[in-house]
Amino acid sequence: MHTWLRYALVFLKWLLWAAVIGMALGFISTAFHYSVDFAQELRLAYPWLLCLLPAGGLIIVFMYRACGVKDDRGANAVLEATINGEPVKKRVAPLIFIGTVLTHLFGGSAGREGAALQLGGSIAGLFGGVFHIKPGDGRVLTICGMSAAFSALFGTPITAAVFAVSVASAGAVQYAALFPSVVSAFAGFLVSSALGVPPTRFELLGIPALEAAPVLQVLALSVLAGWLSLIFCKAIGGVHRLAGRVESPYLRLFLGGCTVAAASLLLGTRDYCGAGMDVIARALSGRAEPAAFILKLLLTAVTMGAGFKGGEIVPSFFVGATFGCTAGALLGLDPAFGAAMGLTALFCGVTNCPITAILLSVELFGGGALPFFALACAASYLLS
Repeated sequence: MHTWLRYALVFLKWLLWAAVIGMALGFISTAFHYSVDFAQELRLAYPWLLCLLPAGGLIIVFMYRACGVKDDRGANAVLEATINGEPVKKRVAPLIFIGTVLTHLFGGSAGREGAALQLGGSIAGLFGGVFHIKPGDGRVLTICGMSAAFSALFGTPITAAVFAVSVASAGAVQYAALFPSVVSAFAGFLVSSALGVPPTRFELLGIPALEAAPVLQVLALSVLAGWLSLIFCKAIGGVHRLAGRVESPYLRLFLGGCTVAAASLLLGTRDYCGAGMDVIARALSGRAEPAAFILKLLLTAVTMGAGFKGGEIVPSFFVGATFGCTAGALLGLDPAFGAAMGLTALFCGVTNCPITAILLSVELFGGGALPFFALACAASYLLS
């Protein structure tokens, strides 16, 4: 067979597979988006649901145990399986779907994009199993699934495509998977957009001139955000290890739920329940409570460390935006601009994906402040 023909067949194969998986995940992720949104609306309409967070934890443990999943490591399990060329457990998809909805319904401090990675990886693994895809191709299918689910939920196809390829690689990035990842990301995005899921976009306010003083201010803020990203990750890991000393997973999630619910009731606000996109939007308009980033960090660490379901990506946006709004103002930056820098820099530090973070800044905020975002991501990555 001629080389050009072989390449053409490979191109068509991955175009077809990636498009099919992307569209399938577009529909599933749209259902996931509306389910989580409905859960949040119910929680806002009935504030007493927060008191049932410990019971929600018990339900989650029961579901996972009943389905034979006793050691769930979240998105890390999907990433490890992808790196090692192993299939992702198919039963993870419905479990993470329902578990995340329950976490948001009862007020746990969690996001949804981390859950989307598990959902996408699991569904892609199901496709691979049904059609008997060989392990090497199965790994690329998993990347496609993660890319499509992330893109469909967040509306950032370029970020999703590069992020999925980056996090599923051990060391060297598998650029051969970039084309199918991009196709899946755009397919998922187009399906979810057609079904009414709005892409996440923010107006970037207070962009300074590219001069020495703002550059130094952004650099200082990025250094602080990089250090804060370390604290964020270590806090979640520390709570997870501490919770692991409690042998019973039922007791573990019950105690975690009691802690988060009690803290939210004592604080007298529901700002720290769920993902907190409304608080992120306020910070990006220049308004944030000085202690908001600390409280969100702690409650997310307890929620995720105890074993509730969801993800850490949007909570990292919350922590970064509120921290950047507060610290940026102290450094002399416009608070709204500082929030955008903090969000991007902390996301970079948490994920260790600087190129992905720079692309995210462009898709979320436009390219008007690209030099500042590039500097922020580079500094945060180096220090995290």
